[in-house]
Amino acid sequence: MTAPLIELRQITFGFPDRNVLQNLDFTLHPRERVALVGPNGAGKTTLLHLLVGLHRPSAGEILIFGQARRVESDFVRVRARVGLMFQDSDDQLFCPTVLEDVAFGPLNLGRSPAEAQADAEQTLAALGLEGFAERITYRLSAGEKRLVALATVLAMRPDVLLLDEPTTGLDEPSEARLLAHLEGLDQAMVIVSHDRGVLERLATRVVGLKQGRTMDLPRLCPRGV
Repeated sequence: MTAPLIELRQITFGFPDRNVLQNLDFTLHPRERVALVGPNGAGKTTLLHLLVGLHRPSAGEILIFGQARRVESDFVRVRARVGLMFQDSDDQLFCPTVLEDVAFGPLNLGRSPAEAQADAEQTLAALGLEGFAERITYRLSAGEKRLVALATVLAMRPDVLLLDEPTTGLDEPSEARLLAHLEGLDQAMVIVSHDRGVLERLATRVVGLKQGRTMDLPRLCPRGV
C-alpha cells in the first residue's frame, strides 16, 4: 500500500471540561474515502479540525504528506492542500458575493485574479451553480450556502477533502448533484455525516470513533455506534 497522506499517532485532545480523543490512531491513503462515524460528541468534527491545525493535540503526532505538523507555519502549508468544508456554512462564507467567496482560496494560493475567477466560475458550473457568481452570499438559502461552501473548497484543487455534514440543508436534486460530483473526484476524503445513504454511496472504508479512539468497521453501523 502507498504511504498515507495523513497519519495520526496516539493523539490526545480535550477541552477544559472534558476529554475528547485519547491515544487515537488514524490513517488516510490516496483515493480513500473514509466515513467517520460515531455518536454525537464523539469528536468527529474535532478530529477534522486537528487535521488543519484549528486545534492542537496535547499529546501524539500529526503527519501530513509525510511530514510532522506541529506549529502554525506547518499547517498553513497543509491548508493549501487539505480542504475543510465546515459543518456550518456561515463559518466558511464571508465575502459579499458568491464569486468573491469561491475565488478567495485560489487567490490566497497565489493564482492571478483572472486565474482565480476562472477557477471559481468553473467550480460553480460543475456544481450546477451557473448564474450564482453575483448573488449576495448572505441572501442564499441554507442549501445554496452548502453548495457554495463546497465550491470554496473545491476551487482550491485540494489533494484531500474533509467534509463535515456535506448534505445538510440540501433538497433532493441538489444532494444528488453534489454526491454525483463527489463520486467523480479523485481526491481522498474524510466524510462525517449522519446520512447513512450518503456514506454508503461515497465511502470506501468506515472508521468508528467512540470513547476517544478509532476502530475500523467492516460495514456501516446504525447510528449511535
